[in-house]
Amino acid sequence: MNARWEMQAGPEDAALLDAVAAIHSAHAEMLSLCDRLEEIADSLPNEIDRRSCVLAARALGPAMVKVHRFEEQRLHPQFAARLAHSGEARETVARLKNEHFEDEGYAAELRDALRATARSGKAENPETLGFMLRGFFGALRRHIAFERDHVLALLSSGG
Repeated sequence: MNARWEMQAGPEDAALLDAVAAIHSAHAEMLSLCDRLEEIADSLPNEIDRRSCVLAARALGPAMVKVHRFEEQRLHPQFAARLAHSGEARETVARLKNEHFEDEGYAAELRDALRATARSGKAENPETLGFMLRGFFGALRRHIAFERDHVLALLSSGG
């Protein structure tokens, strides 16, 4: 660490770095979920693992919403403040929040489809489920990459 950072570091900075670390951990879990969803998509139509579908459906539940709210309440305001509440910062935060909303709605639909697949042991429409899975995990991976490269990178830099 450089002296400038050490002199400015305080409880708020430590709390922010803890929040950033927590989100890095949550992102790792969500990327693991993406891998699981990709495995399910690759298993369609004939090699479905019911347990994997159940576990993926559970992971698409309230925990994802909790991570999103944490980001919106703890990280996004700090990100906007670091960019002096510029128009670009406001647009970025609004876009990320909208993506959270869309991801949560899509996750609910996917959760229902995975539960139904787990119950029956087969997808009602494998092409549709595969499309849903790939669309979801692709968008989630892009969202996480953006947050890591821009939001978390800025907040971790101390500047």
